[in-house]
Amino acid sequence: MAKRVAVMSPQTRLAHSRRRLRGRWRMPRLDPDDAERAQRNYRMQRRRGIASLVLIFAMLLGLPLLLRVAPWLTELRVWAIPVSWLVLAVLPYPLMSWLAAWQLRRAERIEDR
Repeated sequence: MAKRVAVMSPQTRLAHSRRRLRGRWRMPRLDPDDAERAQRNYRMQRRRGIASLVLIFAMLLGLPLLLRVAPWLTELRVWAIPVSWLVLAVLPYPLMSWLAAWQLRRAERIEDR
């Protein structure tokens, strides 16, 4: 029977050897001013992130409601494709991309303060 050997990349081997030599990793301590600023940034970004989540849930849950309220979108066609399919398959992606870029700009503005 052949002996089993663990195969790993050199980087993994190096990381394992360093961990044994240095001991346990400890989280760096921030001075009080930086810690307060980090907490403030975290709270503001979380508050703004919740707004983005509400918008994305409203969009994703609103699409089926839109199709329920406007069943005529199934009969309406663009290039022989029902508009209801286009609303479900194409519309969400540009909206989600715009929402992600909007949220990123808002988060970066908070960090730049």
